[in-house]
Amino acid sequence: MFQNRADAGRQLAEKLKAYEAEKPLIFALPRGGVPVGYIVSKALKAPLHVIIARKIGVPWQPELGVGAIAPGVELFNEGLLDELGLKSQDLKETIKLEEQEMKRRLKLYGGKENLKKIQGKTVILIDDGLATGISAQAALKSLKQWKPKKLILAVPVGSPFTIEKLKTQIDELICLKAPADFYAVGSHYVDFSQVSDAEVIDFLRKSKN
Repeated sequence: MFQNRADAGRQLAEKLKAYEAEKPLIFALPRGGVPVGYIVSKALKAPLHVIIARKIGVPWQPELGVGAIAPGVELFNEGLLDELGLKSQDLKETIKLEEQEMKRRLKLYGGKENLKKIQGKTVILIDDGLATGISAQAALKSLKQWKPKKLILAVPVGSPFTIEKLKTQIDELICLKAPADFYAVGSHYVDFSQVSDAEVIDFLRKSKN
């Protein structure tokens, strides 16, 4: 059990310390991944950036992610869509709303130009945990477009099923805990308070100092 995201960040940073020599770029998934990524970036003396990915939920159950979007990427879980009797066209309205939110966050957090710095670099994507992993998958696909030398996903906790699925798509996946009875990311934190836009902006500002 992690006390909070800062505690998770400290433990993750220990595992990632060996990458400091590679001068990596740290990208965190807002909002929850940013406090974790901030601690890792400080420990590795690496710049902290954000990459926005938005989950696409089914209209009658928004928490059930059937896809995700990230800059330049639209991704769907085709198996789940079939199971639910849906086509991607049925989600046009939801996609439109999530695109608007992605644009809002890009404008608010800034840093879109940081994607151009990725080519030939070691890139570490950080989140506070992996459940379905669909947002992380979209973010990884987006980062790949910029041709990093090495792409690593690092999380404190995750679903064993999701980890097995994602680790074949990148150079390395680091997960501190993957319990067989994984239920939800928040159940592995004592304090899993929501992170606000203001806090994200503050972490990004502090990371530059």
